[in-house]
Amino acid sequence: MEQGRVEKAHHIVVLADQGQGHINPMLQFSKRLASKGIKITVATTLSNAKSMKATLSDSMITFESIYNDCSEGGVVGPGGFKGFLDRFHASGSTNLTKFILDHEQTEHPVKCLVYDANIPWASKITTQLGIAGAAFFTQSCATAATYYPMYCEVYVKTPISMPSFPIVTGLPKLRFPNLPSLGCNTGRYPPIIIHILGQFDNFGKADWVLFNSFDKLEEEAVDWMKKIWNAVTIGPTLPSFYLDKRVENDNEYGFNIHKPNSSNCTEWLDNKKTGSVVYISFGSAANLSAEQITEVADALRQSNIMFLWVVKPDEQSKLPSDFTKETSGKGLVVTWCSQLEVLAHHAIGCFISHCGWNSTLEAISLGVPIVAMPQILDQIINAHFLEKVWGVGLLAKANEGEKGVTASEEIYRCIREVLEGERGQTIRKNITSLKELAKETIDTSGSSDKHIDEFISQLDPAYLRHRSNYN
Repeated sequence: MEQGRVEKAHHIVVLADQGQGHINPMLQFSKRLASKGIKITVATTLSNAKSMKATLSDSMITFESIYNDCSEGGVVGPGGFKGFLDRFHASGSTNLTKFILDHEQTEHPVKCLVYDANIPWASKITTQLGIAGAAFFTQSCATAATYYPMYCEVYVKTPISMPSFPIVTGLPKLRFPNLPSLGCNTGRYPPIIIHILGQFDNFGKADWVLFNSFDKLEEEAVDWMKKIWNAVTIGPTLPSFYLDKRVENDNEYGFNIHKPNSSNCTEWLDNKKTGSVVYISFGSAANLSAEQITEVADALRQSNIMFLWVVKPDEQSKLPSDFTKETSGKGLVVTWCSQLEVLAHHAIGCFISHCGWNSTLEAISLGVPIVAMPQILDQIINAHFLEKVWGVGLLAKANEGEKGVTASEEIYRCIREVLEGERGQTIRKNITSLKELAKETIDTSGSSDKHIDEFISQLDPAYLRHRSNYN
């Protein structure tokens, strides 16, 4: 374990939102803080708390349930996603406030609430209780910079008061998920975007805005944001085993929606040549259409390329009926896996990904080129950066139309170019350079490591009073 750098442990509560892509980066940041001597309590739903306690039983982190989602159906309960959000707000805000107040006269009173910026009521608790607040944004810096002008238009009712982040003008059109429980489309932006843009209220009220990224990856976006917020990069938030190896026993995230089939994947990969296997996964939340799954299957079936494909349990029925049997000699289909273990394996040559931010950072940090097949929202932004800015992948272009399906021929073209083409050589060179930067930034005296230490040191009451007066 890394030596703590504070004489007396501070107590920070980390408020995690629902969803694997939100929980895991905040959990990794919690482990990093705990390794530096900070007392950490992760506040979340009952189901999430149970899952993390079971996996991280020896952790220095404690878990506090602030909402019993098990008894009310969670996100599939009454009212769908909107109903869940309302219940989480009602119970969660009350129980979290009580937890913090109950610790006021203890040895370790809560000094700071680190909250997922996507939880709209979080900053109100910090204001009400007079404690420090840090908004944690689980997507890229470029995504925040892209969304912010929309926020100014919707919430502030005026155009952004400074030049927009330059990349905005070159982005493809974003695609939005359909979530009827959040309401009907009545304006320029759908309800899901209105919900997402609410994060920026939390940004403005926070003492810090933390980003799961690193300075040298998104330098232009970070510089742009520092003109508006106290923006701090603290990533990449991968388990320490895959980066600096300074945090003991930190070799997995500790939260999985699905049970991974790790041993089967590793044994299968061990017999394959270096860089010969294509890994395909579209993350925990994306739900591909049967048409898109068929196109991916056709691209793999018609080639002689080895592949490992994650097809989630609820997507298995969309696979062509004879696909698994036909491709058994060159491919393995699993319902879930440890993505970090797979990406770190020498056999993986490229990663077909939806380009969620966690998957993007994992591929960059482990040096795996990407074939980008973004589905919605920030994935479009990440894919654009992968190809056009960082040069570490290729975008498999989707057909025009609402469905945005990518044809098998296009998928196959990109795979071949990354694995065997001249452009693939440049991509591998670029991603190897970023891989080294990712390791350096979180290691001793790297930019993110320094930022984390500065964040800890600024928990001093005198500093917080100064910031309170300044704000």
